[in-house]
Amino acid sequence: MRGKKLVENERLRLLVLKSCLELGSKIDKHLLNSYGLDSDEYTFMLDVKESWFSDGCEKVEIMDSVRNKSVFICSDVYNYSGIYKMRGIVQHTSPNDLMQQLRDTIGACNGHSRELSIVMPMLYAGRQHRRNGREALTCASWLHEFDRNPAIRGIFTCDAHSIDVEQALSDTEFGSLPLTSVMLERFINDVSKDELRDIVVVSPDNGAIGRSTIVLNSFNNPHVSRYLANCYKERDYNRVVNGKNPIIAHRYNGYSNIGGMTGIIVDDIIASGESMFEVIDMLNSKGVNNIYLFSTFVLVTEGIDKFDKYYNNGKFKGVYTTNASYIDIVYRNREWLHIVDCSEFLANFIGRIYRGESTSDLFQDRSGPVKVLKRKFEGDK
Repeated sequence: MRGKKLVENERLRLLVLKSCLELGSKIDKHLLNSYGLDSDEYTFMLDVKESWFSDGCEKVEIMDSVRNKSVFICSDVYNYSGIYKMRGIVQHTSPNDLMQQLRDTIGACNGHSRELSIVMPMLYAGRQHRRNGREALTCASWLHEFDRNPAIRGIFTCDAHSIDVEQALSDTEFGSLPLTSVMLERFINDVSKDELRDIVVVSPDNGAIGRSTIVLNSFNNPHVSRYLANCYKERDYNRVVNGKNPIIAHRYNGYSNIGGMTGIIVDDIIASGESMFEVIDMLNSKGVNNIYLFSTFVLVTEGIDKFDKYYNNGKFKGVYTTNASYIDIVYRNREWLHIVDCSEFLANFIGRIYRGESTSDLFQDRSGPVKVLKRKFEGDK
């Protein structure tokens, strides 16, 4: 049971599933603070009951009324920490499990809400944003499915792998919230001035060049020398390993005299981390002193042993990420992992959507890191 009173004079409601409970609770607190309400007494969060059955099916029950409410459903479909028993065998929740749960949650609202908005920090199947062979357009397919539901007014995510997926929608609002600035502001505050004077921003592949350019422009300051570089992946098209053509090597393109600089490797997702390790090795061989990794989502699908090894050997100094998607509690205390809280940013966005206010500056204004950098070098004058 919830144990707090729902805010009665507002239609805003958060339907936070367990997969997104930690982030959703922080968003709830920021929203309450913006209304001047005590977060120990009030909440915008609906009481929800989630059940998993031994045959593998699940059910969602909403214990509060959603009639005429503006409901924001928060689901982190990449949270694998949830467990249930199917035929006596312990299972971890997969993206497919949680995506079906999201569908059932929408159905549980039963068309009674005033409007539904989906807040999915990491977009389901977002990396399958285009068809490369005989395969389904999974991301576009479910977006199109939700687009045909008249109850859904918006689908909102963070740093979508490819913004082009919104072309699957015609009647539903889509927003990909950029979190790069939030991470950069924290990074600039954390490191010394000397580490910021000479910077090379590197994309591990051609797909990350756009993000790298944004990061490069965020260091626009007369006290900073900045350079952009990228790597391209040389693959072996004669073999397929784990569904992919294996990478033979990363080739470096860019300014060659980068010895002694601070290296920033930028991507949206760190999955196994293998691509990052190859780029780290390459930059180390070129004499780069301080190497940092920037990624909105750190999945570490193959564990963190290699990250620990590289850090302990001084090959990189830190990884900056966000709490937009689940990070295993076992990993969070690592000295090299810096998790930036984006809940206030998301709460601000949800509040504006609910009140019908403009959100353009949240998508377009990237001046935050530039201002922090200026204060870093010039003080408050």
